[in-house]
Amino acid sequence: MRASSEERAPERPRSIRGPLLASLVVATASAGAAYAFGPEPAPKKTTTVRAAAAAETCTASGTRPKRQLRGVWIATVHNSDWPSKPGLTPARQRAEYVTILDNAVKRRLNAVFVQVRPESDALYRSSLEPWSKYLTGSAGRDPGWDPLPFLISEAHKRGLEFHAWFNPYRAAYETDVSALPARHPARVHPDWTVKHEGRLYYNPGLPQVRDWVTKVVTDVVRRYDVDGVHFDDYFYPYPGNGTRFADAATHAKYGKGVKLADWRRDNVNELVAQVSRAVHGTKAYVKFGISPFGIWRNKSDDPKGSATNGMSAYDAIYADAKAWIKAGSVDYLIPQLYWPRGFAAADYDALVPWWAEAVRGTDVDLYIGQALYRVGTKDTPAWTKPAEMPSHLTVNRRYPEVKGDVYFSAAGLAANPLGVLDRIVKNHYAQPALLPLIKGLPSGPPAAPANLKASSGTLTWAAAPGARAYAVYRIGAGKGGKKDAGGGSAGCATVDARHLVAVVPADGSPAYAAGESGDYYVTALDRLNNESPAAHLAVTLP
Repeated sequence: MRASSEERAPERPRSIRGPLLASLVVATASAGAAYAFGPEPAPKKTTTVRAAAAAETCTASGTRPKRQLRGVWIATVHNSDWPSKPGLTPARQRAEYVTILDNAVKRRLNAVFVQVRPESDALYRSSLEPWSKYLTGSAGRDPGWDPLPFLISEAHKRGLEFHAWFNPYRAAYETDVSALPARHPARVHPDWTVKHEGRLYYNPGLPQVRDWVTKVVTDVVRRYDVDGVHFDDYFYPYPGNGTRFADAATHAKYGKGVKLADWRRDNVNELVAQVSRAVHGTKAYVKFGISPFGIWRNKSDDPKGSATNGMSAYDAIYADAKAWIKAGSVDYLIPQLYWPRGFAAADYDALVPWWAEAVRGTDVDLYIGQALYRVGTKDTPAWTKPAEMPSHLTVNRRYPEVKGDVYFSAAGLAANPLGVLDRIVKNHYAQPALLPLIKGLPSGPPAAPANLKASSGTLTWAAAPGARAYAVYRIGAGKGGKKDAGGGSAGCATVDARHLVAVVPADGSPAYAAGESGDYYVTALDRLNNESPAAHLAVTLP
């Protein structure tokens, strides 16, 4: 998926090479004027809700939703994001990771997607697959510590949800099986593999491969405190030099008369469904999602497709996201919409509404994959303009199905190309955000915080059982509106992010430094961000 000589410019953009190259190199020059001053503001949306505690009508802001996923991919393949190079000491690896997380918090993000299995290896202690060479420089060599508990706990300390990112079918970046560690599954089971254009892949048509991938994922979910399992866009290999993927014998054995292309899609669909069942059967609260290539199919090939003219994930890599939506086998999708607005072959303005329509009325959440790594490049004129990427988030506001964004990749958090992250924080992430609630996952809220009090301007409260974090809202003094008989929530204080001032991780004794007088409301959030009723306290500072 993303980052490296193959995956940084080509992994996402490889999506714009080969079959896409002829169509995607043509940028729409007419779009230039729109980016100089930013997009035309989307019409404001409001949502009227009934606050149960206060029995009053509240109007929620459509431009400041309190629930929004804001994530970043942290790629380990080829040491793209972390660690910066193989062979670093554990202390240096930890320090680099903490810096990435601190940059994520600085940009008011709330989720990280960390690549823990880039090529049938492990960035964690595993009895199934060898240690990743991206840790030590030598595949199979023990780095002297298990990074994954640290990666997870440091994310949680900062209020960041942790998704473990797996590449399901990539076995190795070389075809010499004898060069792999002795216990590497591709060496133990060479019959599981297909050599293809200088790479080694697991054969998606084999039931043994599906079982193995599921076993690897389940092992991580069972042993580590992850919040999600994530697959990227690599299923069958992307078109390269036009070499046929050598699975004819497998198709003959398992195809049961189904056409090759349909059979390949069925293989991927079966893996997705099998992993979904295993993840939720192991821990019901763990999310499972995929970041597919941004074009499902083109309308020219399928009337249900998008108004685009690029590579089709359905036809080229046999990834049928609409089938996953229909089956409910994913909790979320993050289509990689790595093209600018007005781009003729793959227009962002055409793709966002298509994906919104694809998930409408379903239990599948939709977040948008953003190409932070392309900002400031000369891939197309639009990426040289600082208003381009912020304008994507403005477009997203028009579609309530879009519940957040994920940025590729972590290197861009520090680089902040063209200052786009400053713009995004100012205009879109001015307040923190709670994570979206995904239908079908556990939904019981935790108990409300107790013993809320203030001393010398610091709010404290008793830790609520089951709380992962606490949301703190503030309404200015004299603007609290009606209170219920118990002096509790004003009802409207918590309907959107206008009054949300902090999300406090449940690490140690919960507290918040109140910098201003006002009515404060504190709610408890469980690991899925189900929210409790609010505890209320009026605070008057000197």
